[in-house]
Amino acid sequence: MLSSSEVRKKYIDFFVSRQHSALASGPLTPENDPTTLFTGSGMQVLLPYLLGEPHPEGRRLTDSQKCFRTEDIEEVGDNRHTTFFEMLGNWSLGEYFKTEQLPWCFEFFTSELGIDPARLYVSVFAGDTANNIPRDEEAVRIWKGLFAGVGIDAKDVELLTPERGNEIGMQDGRIFYFDASKNWWSRAGRPEAMPVGEPGGPDSEIFYEFTEIPHDTTYGAFCHPNCDCGRFMEIGNSVFMEYRKTETGFEPLPQRNVDYGGGLERATAAANNNPDVFTAVDSLAEIVQAVEVRSQVDYRTATLNVRWSFRVIADHLRAATFLISDGAEPSNKERGYVVRRLLRRAVRHMDLLGMKENSLASLVGVITASYKEAYPEVLARTSQIAEIIGAEEQKFRLTLARGERELAKIVEQHKASSDSITGQDIFMMYATYGFPVELSLEELERVILPALSIDERRMYDRSRIMTEFAIEFEQHQALSRVDVTKKFHGGLADDSWECTRLHTATHLLQETLRRIVGAHVFQKGSNITRDRLRFDFSHDTKLTPEQLQAVEKAVNEAISLDLPVSWREMTFAEAQAVNALGLFESRYGEKVKVYEMGDYSKEVCGGPHVTHTAQVGTFVITKEEAVSRGIRRIRAVVR
Repeated sequence: MLSSSEVRKKYIDFFVSRQHSALASGPLTPENDPTTLFTGSGMQVLLPYLLGEPHPEGRRLTDSQKCFRTEDIEEVGDNRHTTFFEMLGNWSLGEYFKTEQLPWCFEFFTSELGIDPARLYVSVFAGDTANNIPRDEEAVRIWKGLFAGVGIDAKDVELLTPERGNEIGMQDGRIFYFDASKNWWSRAGRPEAMPVGEPGGPDSEIFYEFTEIPHDTTYGAFCHPNCDCGRFMEIGNSVFMEYRKTETGFEPLPQRNVDYGGGLERATAAANNNPDVFTAVDSLAEIVQAVEVRSQVDYRTATLNVRWSFRVIADHLRAATFLISDGAEPSNKERGYVVRRLLRRAVRHMDLLGMKENSLASLVGVITASYKEAYPEVLARTSQIAEIIGAEEQKFRLTLARGERELAKIVEQHKASSDSITGQDIFMMYATYGFPVELSLEELERVILPALSIDERRMYDRSRIMTEFAIEFEQHQALSRVDVTKKFHGGLADDSWECTRLHTATHLLQETLRRIVGAHVFQKGSNITRDRLRFDFSHDTKLTPEQLQAVEKAVNEAISLDLPVSWREMTFAEAQAVNALGLFESRYGEKVKVYEMGDYSKEVCGGPHVTHTAQVGTFVITKEEAVSRGIRRIRAVVR
């Protein structure tokens, strides 16, 4: 078996040997993007560069990016879905294109991972006549040549949609044309959904066939790579970003990019010819084994429902461990709510395995130890993460039994009055007992509803309940927190004078670091409260005491010059033309603000700032530390 660490290293080494710069993974919790709670894809942290901004590490990049997707929480329990995963990526920012990318993908999977090419199938873009975008015949020619090189005659077949594939089958094909619903990438989705100015392009996906798995006809009469029955698993996708939408249609981008992403866990499962990622991938298998020991249940011989519980525990605890390490702790708000939801679902499934006497926190060390080489910063926080998870588990168990009784009472009340369970009922469970909506619904569906008659079950309508809950939750949020439209750019806690002074200091700090430490320094995150600033930046090594002293001195000199702080509105292209720093332009509209501090600093930003630098006060660095590989953090105050 290949370990996930081996697959990760093979991948990075493969592309480094092809003149790619290896990047450290960005955090799961992007601090400067209010449009999303978590990093959900490998390209998310690189989007500014795909849109044209020069990357300090060059035009060929590779990495393994930590990712988390909330939309997959409900899917966890089958043999392939996980909420947390690593996305192996390689990018060309205007250099190579299909003729280099696709052969590299094929070579990596077949030569580096030893995958039998007869198990590989691919999909390509079928074109879009309505938008005058041609079918990707170039990719088909390349794939045919690659398969021919290993003695495989690769026939191309037009399936267009998964539904049609299930109707007619694979037709002895190996290369399949699918429409824009499957083989077109843009942030907005299909071409017709894209706003003017948005980039996008066709993609080509690679699938691995687990020949031992028979097709499940409940998904359709015939199987094909995009079938959901489990016989095929997507293991990689090359996006060829070559178009931009205009008022009149689509035009070629001046810079054609490649954006490849492939799940580390899925690549490992394919390399080991094991469709169950929870036994194929060592970092997950080790958690499953630890649960086996504590529960005295054999995972491999267990029923599907029991294996489901193993998988929820393994995935959710691993995801929570990494989220907490990156700063998201359990709470009732935003990111914290998601972490709480993960942990409470994991606790419930521990109980289903008869593990009420075992602590979820006791498994944290298993996870951090398995990632000690790739993410030593997570290993270093093992005790702290375990303490946070243990406290959350204890808090939940104190309310769990009472909450279950109250949920049963709600059902009995509605039975007596012959009316329906409402979203308001479920919101009360959330607000009073800390039950996430999904947990209440799971409890109803698993325990309470099966005991009801067919007529009584009509009181339960999951879709209606979720809609009503969403309304209640939104009203609650509006009353309990500042509206999202009032959030400030740059990670500011609020619009207080203290935060404003520190925000201006952050701009001066970034420019100073670039002057003293090097032009490779770019902001990777920022968080500002009334008491301090926290600034993350790209740099590989610890700053020396002399460097820190020089940075602090230079920032204070800039402050003492009492430079005027002004801003101008312009397009991002215009901002680039005047050499303004700007890494997060995707969160702004067509126009951006460029703040200038005399001739010292020029940066794209949403504000707010002081009017003269002397208003900042005295700048003092309090700490410099590592965040992750290639990312450092400075904490500072102003007095």
